[in-house]
Amino acid sequence: QVQLVESGGGLVQPGGSLRLSCVASGFTFSSYTMKWYRQAPGKERELVAAIGSYGGGTNYADSVKGRFTISKDNAKNTVYLQMNTLKPEDTAAYYCNAASSYYRRTYWGQGTQVTVSS
Repeated sequence: QVQLVESGGGLVQPGGSLRLSCVASGFTFSSYTMKWYRQAPGKERELVAAIGSYGGGTNYADSVKGRFTISKDNAKNTVYLQMNTLKPEDTAAYYCNAASSYYRRTYWGQGTQVTVSS
């Protein structure tokens, strides 16, 4: 059974940091592209960061470049999102996503809430 379980969300003050984790199980983690999305109320879900399969090249939304870092640990089947210098506009539900064109599958986690407020 495939599972993506996010953790690490919470309430943080502007300028603070959080690290989100997504633990995957039930599929070949290293062969999947892993992504973090976020969605705020009334807004479209947007891609925040992505890390490729195998080699692990990364991409970031312009709004988070220089502040967020995506990484993964294949041995632990875990992808991380380190979020620094958080801003109120980063407030959203953050979702972990896994995708493979070979297996023709896409999986989603249930989300973890990040709230940036003073």
